[in-house]
Amino acid sequence: MVIFWIGVGVLVVYLVTLYNSLVEVKNGVAKAWANIDVLLKQRHDELPKLVDTCKQYMQHEQATLEKVIQARARVSSAREAHNVEALGQAEGALRGGLGQLFALAESYPDLKANEQFLHLQSRISGLESAIADRREFYNDSVNINNVRIAQFPGVLLARWFQFKAFDLLQFAAAELQDVDIGQRFKG
Repeated sequence: MVIFWIGVGVLVVYLVTLYNSLVEVKNGVAKAWANIDVLLKQRHDELPKLVDTCKQYMQHEQATLEKVIQARARVSSAREAHNVEALGQAEGALRGGLGQLFALAESYPDLKANEQFLHLQSRISGLESAIADRREFYNDSVNINNVRIAQFPGVLLARWFQFKAFDLLQFAAAELQDVDIGQRFKG
């Protein structure tokens, strides 16, 4: 009888440990998402400043500026809804719009020499790199979570307590490279 209770005790300790490890990886995904969210918010706050600075010089490029603002709104909406798939698509549109904006800025020497523009260029480039790093960390956290809730015996507890799989944050294949803002203004 003592052996039975020792066996039950060991099983309970094992199940509690397993449950806690599932909670830990789930919270790791939430933490990784929060890190991305902070960076996206910072970039979101910088983009209107960039567009306003560009508007002063780019009188005939309103369609491009509008494209960046619309893409910014879609990223914000997807971010607030925690919709990873929509965020990936919106990020692709935003990166494309930024790329087009910076390519057009090449035709405006006064804009390229503007101190605020140069500051925003550097800031957004840094945020783009940080977002790429955090996206990798988020996807690693999602992968760990998804593997843990699919492996036996974790799958039993995961189903019982309704742990869920998360989607990877993926950008369109054409958008996998960071926007290299600095390269667009050399020469």
